[in-house]
Amino acid sequence: MEKTKVKKATSHKSDSDSVPAPVKGENLTAEENEKLAKEEKRLRNKVASLIKKQKKQQALGIVKGRDQAKPWGQEAQVKVGSRLIQLLIETAYLEPPANKFGDGGPDIFPAFKHTLKTISNDSNNGSRRYGVIECDPMIQKGLEKTARNMVIPYMPMLVPPNNWIGYDKGAYLFLPSYVMRIHGAKQQRDALKWAPKNQLDSIFEALNTLGNTKWRVNKSVLGVIDQIWANGGRVADLVDRDDLPLPEELDTEDESEIRKWKWKVKNVKKENNERHSQRCDIELKLAVARKLKEEDGFYYPHNLDFRGRAYPMHPYLNHLGSDLCRGILEFAEGRPLGKKGLQWLKIHLANLYATGGVDKLSYDGRVAFTEDHLDDIFDSADRPLEGKRWWLQAEDPFQCLAACINLSEALRSPNPEATLSHMPVHQDGSCNGLQHYAALGRDKLGASAVNLVGGDKPADVYSGIAARVLQIMKRDALKDPATDPHALHARRLINQVDRKLVKQTVMTSVYGVTYIGARDQIKRRLKERCAVEDDSELFAASCYAAKTTLTALEEMFEAARSIMGWLGDCAKVIACTNQAVRWVTPLGLPVVQPYREVGRHLIKTSLQVLTLQRETDKVMVKRQRTAFPPNFVHSLDGSHMMMTAVACKQAGMNFAGVHDSYWTHACDVEEMNRILREKFVELYETPILENLLENFEKTFPNLKFPPLPERGDLDLQEVLKSPYFFN
Repeated sequence: MEKTKVKKATSHKSDSDSVPAPVKGENLTAEENEKLAKEEKRLRNKVASLIKKQKKQQALGIVKGRDQAKPWGQEAQVKVGSRLIQLLIETAYLEPPANKFGDGGPDIFPAFKHTLKTISNDSNNGSRRYGVIECDPMIQKGLEKTARNMVIPYMPMLVPPNNWIGYDKGAYLFLPSYVMRIHGAKQQRDALKWAPKNQLDSIFEALNTLGNTKWRVNKSVLGVIDQIWANGGRVADLVDRDDLPLPEELDTEDESEIRKWKWKVKNVKKENNERHSQRCDIELKLAVARKLKEEDGFYYPHNLDFRGRAYPMHPYLNHLGSDLCRGILEFAEGRPLGKKGLQWLKIHLANLYATGGVDKLSYDGRVAFTEDHLDDIFDSADRPLEGKRWWLQAEDPFQCLAACINLSEALRSPNPEATLSHMPVHQDGSCNGLQHYAALGRDKLGASAVNLVGGDKPADVYSGIAARVLQIMKRDALKDPATDPHALHARRLINQVDRKLVKQTVMTSVYGVTYIGARDQIKRRLKERCAVEDDSELFAASCYAAKTTLTALEEMFEAARSIMGWLGDCAKVIACTNQAVRWVTPLGLPVVQPYREVGRHLIKTSLQVLTLQRETDKVMVKRQRTAFPPNFVHSLDGSHMMMTAVACKQAGMNFAGVHDSYWTHACDVEEMNRILREKFVELYETPILENLLENFEKTFPNLKFPPLPERGDLDLQEVLKSPYFFN
């Protein structure tokens, strides 16, 4: 009987009954039998739990002994990705349109193809092979048509972003968000993650302020842009939607003519490629604008680059973008203009028009310019494409059109000062990099050139440099060309010297522009004007103009060059010991320069051998040295912008910042001007260079650094009284 009972128990279909039950003994006490029953129940429950867990693991595909799959390494990702691309190439085919079928029916052909191309390397007279994946022209056209329906990550948010509270905690609700764009620089990431508690609070507060500014689409301007784009572009700096036709093939055997024809074909193809790229960029921007135009408002979460400058995380339609983007965007909140706001809106319109140096007039002169063109402004607002189209002559045409519409609405209102304005009004620094150098060096001469001290009208540093360049060229033009080759270049270029010729070089001089960079910048300006026809003469003339411009810069901004030299020398001392230059900004942000030598890593895939770059432990000494001065100044202008942003929020204003351009409502411009000047003085009343040297000596105790450069006696309080410091 006992055997029969046990057999029935073990043959039961229940999983929990698959374990033999302990047999109750007749000789056991009741207490012992009860204890045995409890043990039986415990074992059955444990077995049932184990079976349930095993089934769950099998359903999830979890391998025994591994509770969580490990992330793939770079090599595995590359191999799998290459194999997936190969499968796509092997299986994706196209059919021609139905009206192009031949007599034999449709033929299919590959949608994509993989080829290996060889290019020559002029530097070592060798060659290099690289893989190319090309899509059929039909695919390319289809992608262009569907661009507006593409899924774009990191779109502007319809709700306020999460506040930043950590390196990877803040901004987007679900998408991965990081407070800094480090591009794989491990040292920079570690410096942020291990920063002392509360050190980054000021940075987080500033980014939260920028991210909580609410925007909307200016439907009037977007409608005009859509109309222009639908008609083929070519207006207001929009690219032509059509390609240039290729030159017709020559019916000749003349090798010289054939070479010229090939050169023309190459140039046309290059131009068409550039147009295609610009068209794609515009389509992406317009796709975002169309998607958001019916929304009441949206937000741009911000993060930093490694130097501490703030950027919107959405890459396409944002206020750091082109005139197209800025013309489309406006504050979601409208504020009454008030008497002062109406004046600032007129000044803002003149600043945007800018053609002919209007933006260099005094404030009264800019207001007068706007009032003298009211008929043009009304016509631009009422008939932007059918009227006289005055707004198209502006340097920033779409922003100018938006200002024309806003000002027209206000002036036609029974009470202009009560008109709600959504227009962001900009206040821009005067060659801001040189402003920071002048403050660092307490340089009176440099300060007067970049509006750190007051004047009846704004000083124009570009015109000042251009005037000095012209003086040097006039002097050289008097020399004998037989003994001085510069004489011929000087005579040729005297009539070409103006602020536009030197502006880009002056702007980038404080950010480390080299002689070669300056030469290329000036060469482009001369080529645009067709000032010198022959290419070899154009090159020589550009060399001369670049040297002359850099000489004029050194004369006018001697203190700035001295500080740049000191910063570069300190960086060289650090980098020569194979260490990266690192410092802490005035707001507490740790910065580590990422420049390191890269090595090659070969990975053999099913498609081809891929060459990947990997950082090594060796720093790039020259890059660490030359990049430090501009990077340090960028960290200072970023600090100034963030200090201003927080103070404006505390004053109840909307604020947006584009590096050295600060934006708010027209009615709040004067208050913002007061705040940004106070914050600039507050920033530079701290011993910035002394703190930097102390930080270097503490971080690199075994190194000896050069002494601080001499500085002037500029009174920083003058900045508070300078009306054109930002204007």
